[in-house]
Amino acid sequence: MRTDITEASPTPPPGDGPATERVHEALRAVILDPDFPCLGARAAFNRGTYGFALYDALASDESTEALAADLDRFAREADRESGYTTFIASFAHPKTLTPAVFEHLLWTQLHRLHQHDAAPWDASVSRDPEDGRFSFSFAGRAFFVVGLSPTGDRWARRFPWPTLAFNPHEQFERLRREGQFQGLQEAVRSRDLLLEGALNPNLADFGEHTEARQYSGRPVEEDWRCPVRFDR
Repeated sequence: MRTDITEASPTPPPGDGPATERVHEALRAVILDPDFPCLGARAAFNRGTYGFALYDALASDESTEALAADLDRFAREADRESGYTTFIASFAHPKTLTPAVFEHLLWTQLHRLHQHDAAPWDASVSRDPEDGRFSFSFAGRAFFVVGLSPTGDRWARRFPWPTLAFNPHEQFERLRREGQFQGLQEAVRSRDLLLEGALNPNLADFGEHTEARQYSGRPVEEDWRCPVRFDR
C-alpha cells in the first residue's frame, strides 16, 4: 500500500484514499496544533510545501521500494531556495511497538533506503553516524530525519502511526547564511521547553554531536551507538 498527497492537497488520490486521508488529517491536526513546537514544520504545512505518503509496514521490502522512489522524486524536485519543506512518510504498521523497537525499525528503514540509493552521499555531510557532521543522505541530498511513533517520549514526537519526516539539510544551511537560523532555533526550543517542561536531552547543534542521536526521539544513553553503518 502506498498513496501520497503532495503540496498539502486536501483531496487524497484514488486507491487507498480513505486511509491516507485519515492519517494525513491526523498528522495535520498534530503539526498545526498551536502548541506544536517545530515552527518549520508548521510553516511547511501552512504553505503547502511538503509531501506526504502512507506506506504499509515500516522497513518492509514493499515500503522501502515505494519510499525510495518517492523520496528520490522529492529530493530532485524540492526547490533548494524556497522556504521550509519536508517529506513525511507514515506507515500503517506496526502500531504497537516500544521506543527501542521503533528506533531499530527506523534505522533498518534508513539502511534499506541507502541500499536502494545509486547516488553518492551528499559531500556536505558525513556518512559516519559517530561524526558530528553526520546527516542521512539520499539521492545525493542530506536530510535531517525526525521520527514520530505511538510511544514517543515527547508530545511532538508522538503519533499513532510510525512516521519519518525527511527535512532537507540545505534549508538549515540557507537559514544560517541568511542569519535566521539561530532565532528560529531559539524560538523552537523555547516552545518545546514551555510544552514539555524540559528540553530534549539529545538536542545539539550540527557539528557538536551526531544528529543520529535525535532521529528516533528516544532519550538515548550516553554511550549510545548507531546500530547501522553507511559504508559505500
